[in-house]
Amino acid sequence: MSFTEKAVIMNEDEMTRAIKRMAHEILEASGGIQDLVLLGVQRRGVPLAGLLRDAIKAVEGGEVPMGSIDITFYRDDLSKVGPTPRVATTEMPFDVTDKVVILVDDVLYTGRTVRAALDVIMDWGRPRAIQLAVLVDRGHRELPIRPDYVGKNVPTSQKEVIKVKVRGFDDTMEVVVGEVGER
Repeated sequence: MSFTEKAVIMNEDEMTRAIKRMAHEILEASGGIQDLVLLGVQRRGVPLAGLLRDAIKAVEGGEVPMGSIDITFYRDDLSKVGPTPRVATTEMPFDVTDKVVILVDDVLYTGRTVRAALDVIMDWGRPRAIQLAVLVDRGHRELPIRPDYVGKNVPTSQKEVIKVKVRGFDDTMEVVVGEVGER
Protein backbone atom coordinates (compact mmCIF):
# COMPACT_ATOMS: atom_id res chain seq x y z
CA MET A 1 0.00 0.00 0.00
CA SER A 2 1.28 3.43 -0.88
CA PHE A 3 0.09 6.85 0.23
CA THR A 4 -0.15 9.61 -2.36
CA GLU A 5 -0.29 13.03 -0.73
CA LYS A 6 -2.70 15.45 -2.45
CA ALA A 7 -2.56 18.53 -0.26
CA VAL A 8 -1.40 19.97 3.05
CA ILE A 9 -4.58 21.03 4.84
CA MET A 10 -2.93 22.32 8.04
CA ASN A 11 0.64 23.50 8.44
CA GLU A 12 2.46 23.74 11.78
CA ASP A 13 1.26 27.29 12.49
CA GLU A 14 -2.36 26.33 11.75
CA MET A 15 -2.06 23.25 13.98
CA THR A 16 -0.64 25.37 16.80
CA ARG A 17 -3.43 27.94 16.49
CA ALA A 18 -6.08 25.20 16.47
CA ILE A 19 -4.62 23.57 19.59
CA LYS A 20 -4.46 26.93 21.42
CA ARG A 21 -8.07 27.65 20.47
CA MET A 22 -9.15 24.20 21.66
CA ALA A 23 -7.31 24.79 24.97
CA HIS A 24 -9.25 28.04 25.48
CA GLU A 25 -12.53 26.31 24.62
CA ILE A 26 -11.81 23.51 27.10
CA LEU A 27 -10.95 25.99 29.86
CA GLU A 28 -14.04 28.06 29.15
CA ALA A 29 -16.32 25.01 29.21
CA SER A 30 -14.76 23.50 32.33
CA GLY A 31 -14.19 26.71 34.27
CA GLY A 32 -10.53 25.91 34.86
CA ILE A 33 -8.32 22.89 35.35
CA GLN A 34 -9.73 21.49 38.57
CA ASP A 35 -10.71 17.81 38.07
CA LEU A 36 -9.57 17.96 34.44
CA VAL A 37 -7.42 15.17 32.96
CA LEU A 38 -6.20 14.53 29.42
CA LEU A 39 -6.02 11.09 27.80
CA GLY A 40 -4.35 10.76 24.41
CA VAL A 41 -5.31 7.84 22.19
CA GLN A 42 -2.21 5.92 21.08
CA ARG A 43 -0.45 6.82 18.74
CA ARG A 44 -0.71 10.40 17.52
CA GLY A 45 -3.36 11.42 20.04
CA VAL A 46 -0.69 11.23 22.75
CA PRO A 47 1.64 13.97 21.43
CA LEU A 48 -1.44 16.06 20.57
CA ALA A 49 -2.62 15.68 24.18
CA GLY A 50 0.84 16.87 25.27
CA LEU A 51 0.55 19.95 23.04
CA LEU A 52 -2.93 20.61 24.42
CA ARG A 53 -1.64 20.22 28.00
CA ASP A 54 1.15 22.74 27.25
CA ALA A 55 -1.35 25.20 25.73
CA ILE A 56 -3.64 24.88 28.78
CA LYS A 57 -0.68 25.43 31.10
CA ALA A 58 0.35 28.55 29.17
CA VAL A 59 -3.12 30.03 29.77
CA GLU A 60 -3.98 28.69 33.23
CA GLY A 61 -0.54 28.30 34.80
CA GLY A 62 -1.28 24.89 36.31
CA GLU A 63 -0.47 21.41 35.12
CA VAL A 64 -3.24 19.13 33.86
CA PRO A 65 -2.58 15.42 34.48
CA MET A 66 -2.09 13.48 31.26
CA GLY A 67 -2.13 9.83 30.31
CA SER A 68 -2.41 7.63 27.25
CA ILE A 69 -4.67 4.77 26.27
CA ASP A 70 -4.23 1.91 23.87
CA ILE A 71 -7.45 0.65 22.29
CA THR A 72 -5.97 -2.28 20.35
CA PHE A 73 -7.75 -5.08 22.21
CA TYR A 74 -10.99 -3.07 22.44
CA ARG A 75 -11.35 -2.69 18.67
CA ASP A 76 -14.41 -4.24 17.05
CA ASP A 77 -12.28 -5.03 13.99
CA LEU A 78 -9.29 -6.64 15.73
CA SER A 79 -9.50 -9.70 13.48
CA LYS A 80 -9.03 -7.42 10.45
CA VAL A 81 -5.93 -5.75 11.92
CA GLY A 82 -3.86 -8.86 11.35
CA PRO A 83 -2.24 -11.62 13.37
CA THR A 84 0.22 -9.31 15.14
CA PRO A 85 -1.41 -5.94 15.89
CA ARG A 86 0.82 -3.11 17.12
CA VAL A 87 0.15 -2.84 20.84
CA ALA A 88 1.09 0.29 22.78
CA THR A 89 0.68 1.04 26.46
CA THR A 90 -2.11 2.47 28.53
CA GLU A 91 -0.77 4.85 31.16
CA MET A 92 -3.22 6.46 33.54
CA PRO A 93 -1.19 7.86 36.43
CA PHE A 94 -4.39 9.10 38.06
CA ASP A 95 -7.85 7.88 38.99
CA VAL A 96 -10.45 8.91 36.39
CA THR A 97 -13.33 8.57 38.86
CA ASP A 98 -15.23 11.87 39.17
CA LYS A 99 -12.83 13.59 36.76
CA VAL A 100 -13.64 15.41 33.53
CA VAL A 101 -11.70 13.38 30.98
CA ILE A 102 -10.70 15.08 27.75
CA LEU A 103 -10.10 12.27 25.27
CA VAL A 104 -7.66 13.48 22.60
CA ASP A 105 -7.24 11.93 19.14
CA ASP A 106 -5.84 13.07 15.84
CA VAL A 107 -8.67 12.29 13.38
CA LEU A 108 -12.33 11.49 13.96
CA TYR A 109 -13.75 9.33 11.19
CA THR A 110 -16.24 6.51 11.83
CA GLY A 111 -16.30 6.89 15.62
CA ARG A 112 -15.16 3.33 16.26
CA THR A 113 -11.84 4.35 17.83
CA VAL A 114 -13.70 6.63 20.22
CA ARG A 115 -16.15 3.86 21.12
CA ALA A 116 -13.22 1.58 21.96
CA ALA A 117 -11.53 4.35 23.96
CA LEU A 118 -14.70 4.86 26.01
CA ASP A 119 -14.63 1.16 26.92
CA VAL A 120 -11.00 1.46 28.07
CA ILE A 121 -11.75 4.51 30.20
CA MET A 122 -14.78 2.90 31.82
CA ASP A 123 -12.68 -0.14 32.72
CA TRP A 124 -10.44 2.21 34.74
CA GLY A 125 -13.16 4.10 36.62
CA ARG A 126 -16.27 6.23 36.28
CA PRO A 127 -15.53 9.79 35.19
CA ARG A 128 -17.95 12.64 35.84
CA ALA A 129 -17.78 13.39 32.11
CA ILE A 130 -15.83 12.39 29.02
CA GLN A 131 -15.34 14.98 26.31
CA LEU A 132 -13.73 14.48 22.92
CA ALA A 133 -11.06 16.74 21.40
CA VAL A 134 -9.86 15.97 17.87
CA LEU A 135 -7.52 17.87 15.61
CA VAL A 136 -9.47 16.89 12.47
CA ASP A 137 -13.09 15.81 12.04
CA ARG A 138 -13.48 14.31 8.57
CA GLY A 139 -17.08 13.11 8.83
CA HIS A 140 -18.47 9.72 7.71
CA ARG A 141 -19.60 8.65 11.19
CA GLU A 142 -20.88 5.10 11.66
CA LEU A 143 -21.70 5.60 15.35
CA PRO A 144 -23.54 8.44 17.13
CA ILE A 145 -20.36 10.17 18.31
CA ARG A 146 -19.49 13.83 17.94
CA PRO A 147 -16.49 15.83 19.14
CA ASP A 148 -16.74 18.56 21.75
CA TYR A 149 -13.61 20.36 20.52
CA VAL A 150 -12.41 20.35 16.91
CA GLY A 151 -9.29 21.85 15.39
CA LYS A 152 -10.63 21.71 11.84
CA ASN A 153 -13.56 20.13 10.01
CA VAL A 154 -12.41 18.62 6.71
CA PRO A 155 -15.07 17.12 4.44
CA THR A 156 -13.54 14.13 2.66
CA SER A 157 -14.55 11.32 0.39
CA GLN A 158 -14.32 7.84 1.86
CA LYS A 159 -11.47 7.09 -0.56
CA GLU A 160 -9.35 9.85 0.93
CA VAL A 161 -7.06 9.48 3.94
CA ILE A 162 -6.10 12.16 6.45
CA LYS A 163 -2.62 11.88 7.95
CA VAL A 164 -1.63 13.94 10.96
CA LYS A 165 2.13 14.33 11.27
CA VAL A 166 3.55 15.20 14.68
CA ARG A 167 7.05 15.35 16.07
CA GLY A 168 8.00 12.17 17.83
CA PHE A 169 6.58 10.13 14.96
CA ASP A 170 7.32 12.36 11.99
CA ASP A 171 9.89 14.95 10.89
CA THR A 172 7.28 17.67 10.55
CA MET A 173 4.05 19.02 12.00
CA GLU A 174 1.27 19.10 9.42
CA VAL A 175 -1.98 17.52 8.33
CA VAL A 176 -2.21 16.12 4.81
CA VAL A 177 -4.96 14.58 2.72
CA GLY A 178 -4.25 11.91 0.15
CA GLU A 179 -5.20 8.52 -1.16
CA VAL A 180 -3.99 5.01 -0.47
CA GLY A 181 -3.32 2.84 -3.48
CA GLU A 182 -1.69 -0.40 -4.50
CA ARG A 183 2.03 -0.40 -5.25
